[in-house]
Amino acid sequence: MENDEKYFTVVDEQGNEELHEILFTFDSDEFNKSYVLYFPVDTEENETEEIEIHASAFVPNEEGEEGSLQPIETEEEWDMIEEMLNTFLAEEEE
Repeated sequence: MENDEKYFTVVDEQGNEELHEILFTFDSDEFNKSYVLYFPVDTEENETEEIEIHASAFVPNEEGEEGSLQPIETEEEWDMIEEMLNTFLAEEEE
């Protein structure tokens, strides 16, 4: 997943495709993984409804063009991701 790519498609268990926009990516030396935070493109932002943000570990393939999303495995990873998201959102508000 290149940093300048903004969109990717997720295919669910039923074969349905859904376009997602990348909010941001980051690497963790602590867990030796890359992470991506993203949300469905068809989500419209309004004051009464929050956007559902997804997080996954990201494993690029050998060519670096495509890869696979992996589930977050530990509570420690979720805590780190939440901290990164809060920092990102605080910076966006400034």
